[in-house]
Amino acid sequence: MAAATPPSGIAAVRGRVASAFSRRTLGKDVVAGVVLGVESVPDGLASGLLAGVNPIAGLYAYLFGMVGAAFVTSSAFLAVQATGAMALVVADAGLASRPDPEAALFTLSMIAGVLLVVGGLLRVGTLVRFAPTAVMTGFLTAVGVNIVLGQLSNFTGYDARGDNRVIRTVDTMLHVADWKPSTVFVGVLTVLLIVLFAQTPVGSLGLVIAVVVGSLVAWAVDLGPLAHVATIGDLVTVPHGLPAPVLPSWGDIAYLVVPAFSLAFVCIVQGAGVSAGLPTPDGRTPNASRDIVGQGVGNIVAGVFQGMPVGGSMSASSLVIQAGGRTRLALFVAGAVMALVVLVASPLVSFTAMPALAGLLIVVGVTSIKPTRVMSVIKTGPLQTTVMAVTFVLTLLIPLQFAELVGVGLGIILFVAQQSNRVRVREVELTDDGRMREVGPRPHVGAGEIVVLQPYGSLFFASAPTFETQLPKVDASSRNSVVIVRLRGTDQIGLAHIEVLRRYAARLREAGSTLKVVASEQRVITQLRATQLAAELGRGNIYRGSEWVGAAVLRAHRDARAEIAARS
Repeated sequence: MAAATPPSGIAAVRGRVASAFSRRTLGKDVVAGVVLGVESVPDGLASGLLAGVNPIAGLYAYLFGMVGAAFVTSSAFLAVQATGAMALVVADAGLASRPDPEAALFTLSMIAGVLLVVGGLLRVGTLVRFAPTAVMTGFLTAVGVNIVLGQLSNFTGYDARGDNRVIRTVDTMLHVADWKPSTVFVGVLTVLLIVLFAQTPVGSLGLVIAVVVGSLVAWAVDLGPLAHVATIGDLVTVPHGLPAPVLPSWGDIAYLVVPAFSLAFVCIVQGAGVSAGLPTPDGRTPNASRDIVGQGVGNIVAGVFQGMPVGGSMSASSLVIQAGGRTRLALFVAGAVMALVVLVASPLVSFTAMPALAGLLIVVGVTSIKPTRVMSVIKTGPLQTTVMAVTFVLTLLIPLQFAELVGVGLGIILFVAQQSNRVRVREVELTDDGRMREVGPRPHVGAGEIVVLQPYGSLFFASAPTFETQLPKVDASSRNSVVIVRLRGTDQIGLAHIEVLRRYAARLREAGSTLKVVASEQRVITQLRATQLAAELGRGNIYRGSEWVGAAVLRAHRDARAEIAARS
């Protein structure tokens, strides 16, 4: 009887949606969805503010991106919303220079979504483990600092000047006398209320209450132009309905490719980290690649409905779990709550105070900085610390999409440099009873000697000079000897290392000696033959290792003894 195949495509999506509607879990999912939906309204506006775009685009992103992704993701509790890191990449993408900045924003979401869908289908989720931890730690730490620095203008009411956030922060601090007391008061009050409510059973809803109270206070102290506190309504007209779908701006695609790739990379790494840390109702391990596809779908849907880019959010996902959510139905309920707010309470949304949202983002930025993670990288050594520090500084000073790419490139270069210095050559001594022991390699090959060498580490091209300097010296006195290079555990050897062996074999031949090579992998032997090194070494000087550890070395050693005896 044939085994049943798992559902796929539309059937799989339909099955996941149907499984969410259960009477047993309906009540808890509704409560969790209401909590997430209410909390997401100010949070979505704040994300749009952080990205330097229309705050309503953040609200639409939270609504449509979250619901769109929920149909596809493997993690039932993975809430796909705009994250701080992604918002800052959008802020540095230079959308204001485009003919239609809003159309460019929506197009950026769609491009990032397409890249994520393609990446997920190609199973790039399996490559997430190769993302340098030091790079991501430096990047995310700088993102937290950037979130705080980027909100000082809204928090103080002073319009700072400068090419980057650091310079604008210095300018803000040099003009304390120009800060608006009423704006600062509202911002500080919001921060204090968020911190206070976090210690009470109110929990995450304290974010909503703090922003509402801050906005009410802003309205109360708004007694004139000098005391005016900016609101969402001062910046944009809050719509009274849901947005109509839009098409991408085709002329902006080439310009947006680089930031779209950066957004996709951040989304992949952060989303994998979020989904891996979430429990699953069925106890299965989340499928990282399918979650990437889900985030891609969320971005496409968010862009089509005039929203900014989105990704897996740990705070929103954790909120669903803490509020008692049991299935992905909670995410659909949250979307419905947000849609209801847009349709019914949009006039109230326009009264949201900008310093209140800035205070919310400052708290988010501070809490996203993880000193323990930074210390763990520092403890791993100077290389990782350097990579983290450089990424951190670059993220503060240059656009995030370029800082992230430079950080990854630097991590790769330093890793290669470090690996090239980790090659270590040991000498293997064989005793009369067949045992072997490793010692440091002798400095020089003498006359009538058998020297067995075992290199450890990656025989990558950059490590060839290090490998060559550790080989025992060969000169005219190294006559009638045999050097055996044992490549057990090496599944590939670079051309640079083959050239090292070729030069070493030539020096041995000039002294009347021989080089033999023992390799346990057929691939290495094929490389030696393809590069003609096997022919140069001579017939019978290449030995294939087997599952019997040391057997090939013993055979080569016996042949070497016989060879030396014959020459003598």
